Amino acid sequence: MKKQSNLKRLMSYAGGHKYLTYASWILSVISALLALVPFICIWQIIREVLNTAPNFSEAQNLMRYGWSAVLFAAVSMIVYIGGLMCSHISAFRIAANMRRDCMGHIARLPIGTAESIGSGKLRKIVTDSSAATETYLAHRLPDKAGAIATPIGLLALLFIFDWRLGILSLIPVILGFVIMTKMTGSRMEQKMKEYQNALADMSNEAVEYVRGVPVVKTFGQTVFSFKRFKGSIDNYEKWVIAYTKDLRMPMMFYTTAINAVFAFLIAGGIILTHGGVTNELLLNLLFYVIITPVISTTLTKIMFMSEDGMIVNDAIQRVDSVLNMKPLTETISPKMPRDNSVVLENVIYSYDGVRDAIHNVSLTIKAGQLAAFVGPSGGGKSTMANLISRFFDPKFGRVLIGGVDIKDMKKEDLMNTVSFVFQNSKLIKASIFENVRLAKPNAPKYEVILALKSARCEDIIKNCRMALTPLSVQKAYICRAVNNKE
Repeated sequence: MKKQSNLKRLMSYAGGHKYLTYASWILSVISALLALVPFICIWQIIREVLNTAPNFSEAQNLMRYGWSAVLFAAVSMIVYIGGLMCSHISAFRIAANMRRDCMGHIARLPIGTAESIGSGKLRKIVTDSSAATETYLAHRLPDKAGAIATPIGLLALLFIFDWRLGILSLIPVILGFVIMTKMTGSRMEQKMKEYQNALADMSNEAVEYVRGVPVVKTFGQTVFSFKRFKGSIDNYEKWVIAYTKDLRMPMMFYTTAINAVFAFLIAGGIILTHGGVTNELLLNLLFYVIITPVISTTLTKIMFMSEDGMIVNDAIQRVDSVLNMKPLTETISPKMPRDNSVVLENVIYSYDGVRDAIHNVSLTIKAGQLAAFVGPSGGGKSTMANLISRFFDPKFGRVLIGGVDIKDMKKEDLMNTVSFVFQNSKLIKASIFENVRLAKPNAPKYEVILALKSARCEDIIKNCRMALTPLSVQKAYICRAVNNKE
């Protein structure tokens, strides 16, 4: 199967808005060509000044050429802004659709996926990768269309006025382009992937470190006790320094080349004036000195576009890495368990595919029976609990609840049957009532209050700012709520 280009891949998220992207390219091309007209007007002004010197009062068309330059510059800017508006609308829709598809797919993945990958990495993929495509679509692609149109128009102007000076102007352009290819090839694309990996690792470890701050405060540990977090920062530092040094010489030669156009023009002007200085030669030389900086700007835009292209390619690959993860299978003939018994039959599971976390485990926990998994760290206790909750599916064997394979149960039925409390508790920014009610959104108030009472949370409620009534009133309300089934 032929791999889709990055552009086609992005346009698949655009829907009807993809036509706005195409419109932005057309408007950007028109804007780029209109932006060259003021330079022609400037050339006309210089020509008239030289032809009428020293009787400058005879120059009758300076105002007309000047206002024409202003008009075309303003129209070019307005057209360019219109193109950016089109590209931004499309880019925002594409980024939003990418985030929606990613989150929708993540919601169908096993719950343990976020833990195994790292919430920081997942967050970076969902938010940062889609944001990278927004910059590329909203700015770089329209600029690319304009950057292609600008050299074509410039080439026409350069060779129309004086082909000799035009060739001299193109020499540093060719040198700059050759040097630029050294900075934007496949080797640099691999470097960009390594850069994104270093950022993802640092982001993920930062999230884990922040979550561990209570432990740091409790046990008086320092940041250096979080070796993985510090290690990710150190690795990022080493990579950035090495990458910067690697590009130092090519970037220096590139900057020198694209800014050396004046040196070539001056040298060419000296050679061409051996036969005497003419108004036409002086006029063309001044015109080239004025217009050639546009070439440097265009080349720099192309260089940044190539860099953004590599970033987008990496971003799409990361998004696809999430979308290619297989979600949990859902049965078309769901079954309900007869009771709350739990059975594991020859269950095998491995996180890395090399070493089994649990191997050939079989056990039976009867309904109503209290069981505890006891063992050393890494012994497989959490893994078995995760498999029973279907955070993962076993590589081999079966997990049954009430005589039914959990793969044959609807996700909603399984979640209503199995309850779990994470080692690291998480609360949403809402009231205690709303947090408790997450487990059962339709639960009446009396059930929530009884759950809090059963969990010995009365003291927490009493001391919490969200508690609006004293404890005695709460107890009275509990009795009334239970009796009246509020």
